Amino acid sequence: MARPFLADSDWVAKAAGNRADEINTCIACNQACLDHSFSRKMASCLLNPRAGHETELTLSPTRTRKRIAVVGAGPAGLAAATTAASRGHSVDLFEADSEIGGQFNLARRIPGKEEFSESIRYYVRQIELTGVKLHLNHAVTAAELAGGGYDEVLLATGVIARVPSIPGLDRPNVHNYADVITGRVQVGDRVAVIGAGGIGFDVSEFLTHPGPHGGGLADMQDRDTWMHEWGVDDPERVRGGIVAPQFEPSPRQVYLLQRKTSRIGAGLGKTSGWVHRAVLKARAVEMINGVNYERIDDDGLHVSFGEKRSRPTVLAVDDVVICAGQESRRELLDELTAAGVSVQVIGGADVAAEVDAKRAINQGTRVAAAV
Repeated sequence: MARPFLADSDWVAKAAGNRADEINTCIACNQACLDHSFSRKMASCLLNPRAGHETELTLSPTRTRKRIAVVGAGPAGLAAATTAASRGHSVDLFEADSEIGGQFNLARRIPGKEEFSESIRYYVRQIELTGVKLHLNHAVTAAELAGGGYDEVLLATGVIARVPSIPGLDRPNVHNYADVITGRVQVGDRVAVIGAGGIGFDVSEFLTHPGPHGGGLADMQDRDTWMHEWGVDDPERVRGGIVAPQFEPSPRQVYLLQRKTSRIGAGLGKTSGWVHRAVLKARAVEMINGVNYERIDDDGLHVSFGEKRSRPTVLAVDDVVICAGQESRRELLDELTAAGVSVQVIGGADVAAEVDAKRAINQGTRVAAAV
């Protein structure tokens, strides 16, 4: 229960009071607890930035009730909106999509990350409890915000996928990662994934997973299959409880590529990165570093290596998935600033490096604690 208590210190009280739907469920990400501990940092929680900081990050009732607009219902916007409303502010939360969650809606579809759906469930309940006025399917304009009588506007519009400069990127078999994860496009039997950061690993795991992955807890891998894959057995049957691991084969061949010459996956979490690398290795993903992306054509993805662009190679793939980073979405910022609106930018809209829910939730909570 160590990690669950970091995610929600009121876990026992909520469970005992028949309020389990209010529990901020640990998603076993390890990013702010174990990763921090093994890096000699203070242990905290991605979902609950107050963990370990309770005396410094206080959420006292506001003395001056404000009207606050939060634009974007991803992790940063959800944290900011519910925290501000819990302090007594009147909060309008605008989301252009038909559901809340932002990047969490992509993460929960990745095999092994289905528990992210619990975070969305938690925020749905928090919106109800705190009285946040949620506006779905509403791409709010700067004019609406400027004329809405808001004391503060928090811009949490998130990120968009960065589009690299590669000849042939406009071909119909080249896709962004969001379209692949959500199932808006289907890919073939041989796929190249451009970009080997956290999203590139997630997409590769998604593409090589043999079972269902619709994004709910029902899609979680059952215990027996997990034990079979990782070589775990009953110690009463097998000495030490260890047998030979047997991963199910991937339904497709995947190439995971990066420009950097460093080891692929070097930037993954200290306590969970080895798992992702092991899974992709077991599913025969070919991980290639130090590549130059030359072009995409009917033959596939053309690459070369090094500054001299040596060893020209063609990967005869059916599809290419772009996971080459993100860019901040902040189209409203200039218009709001010009209109004299008090605006703060948070989450991915502020810093787009990777997709960092830990930073986004922490920033959203701290901004809401200060308004």
